[in-house]
Amino acid sequence: MRYLLRKLGFYLVALWAALTVNFFVPRLMPGDPVEILISKLGQRGPVTPQMRASVEALLGTDSGEPLWRQYVDYLGNLAHGDLGVSVTFFPASVGSIIEQTLPWTIGLIGLATIISFLAGVGLGAAAGWKRGSWLDNLIPVTTMFQSVPYFWLALILLFAFGSVWQLFPLNGGYDVYTVTPGWNGPFLGSVLYYGALPAITIVLSSVGGWMLGMRNMMVSTLSEDYLVTAEAKGLRPGRIMLRYAARNAILPSVSGFAISLGFVVAGSIVTEAVFSYPGIGSALLQSVGGNDYALMQGIFLVITLSVLGANLLVDLLYSVIDPRTRARA
Repeated sequence: MRYLLRKLGFYLVALWAALTVNFFVPRLMPGDPVEILISKLGQRGPVTPQMRASVEALLGTDSGEPLWRQYVDYLGNLAHGDLGVSVTFFPASVGSIIEQTLPWTIGLIGLATIISFLAGVGLGAAAGWKRGSWLDNLIPVTTMFQSVPYFWLALILLFAFGSVWQLFPLNGGYDVYTVTPGWNGPFLGSVLYYGALPAITIVLSSVGGWMLGMRNMMVSTLSEDYLVTAEAKGLRPGRIMLRYAARNAILPSVSGFAISLGFVVAGSIVTEAVFSYPGIGSALLQSVGGNDYALMQGIFLVITLSVLGANLLVDLLYSVIDPRTRARA
């Protein structure tokens, strides 16, 4: 319990620090979201000083309020779940924009990251167990894909499989012309079809790192005395591999997976930009271009919570996998 309370206290302090940075950084950027929204409203008619004051109050950037007061209001609104109004998608709220885009990002980037981790760890464990096999010799090929810049690999696959052979669509999240969004077969099939190429690109670009790391840890673990003892006892090779070697070799990969899982939202920007995917990364790009403080802060909040939540979860999982961490804590 003491270990758990110490971890929770640390992550609460980290959350407060991240929220504070999240408040100040957008306000240090050049540009004024009020002017952007005023220019949009000005296309529909004259904008009075009263309307301008209302817009400033709506966006939480009232020039008459000191910065510390805006900070207090910002924390109070967060406590009530009010993330503000988006300038880019006005008059939609930030919460509704995140609610619409986040499932697309989690469904694509999250699942692709999990598939890449499981495939890489499994293949890496097998390659380390059978050194010199064809699977072990395959690792340099997979690491080659990882060395290629992601956006370049994505463009090559998009050109080859989208333009030349036309096996996959070039952009979008689903067929907007023939299917209706909802929990129905045609829509889900269209989502899988449109997300296949981005997912393949993510897996190809990351599976090599997991394979190489797990393979090296397996090779290092195989020289431990407890494995020699297990072999001397006559235990089955499969049991030694899974229960003794792989269980200890996977510990560093679990830590790396926590970081990767936490940055699923942040790492979606390049993917969604190349494939024009309707996720939270595309919304973040538009918010930066439009100096949309509220939307930027809302998305950064989601990124912060995902990173901290993933690390906390793996910290707790790590204490279950390796009880020695609790003793050291």
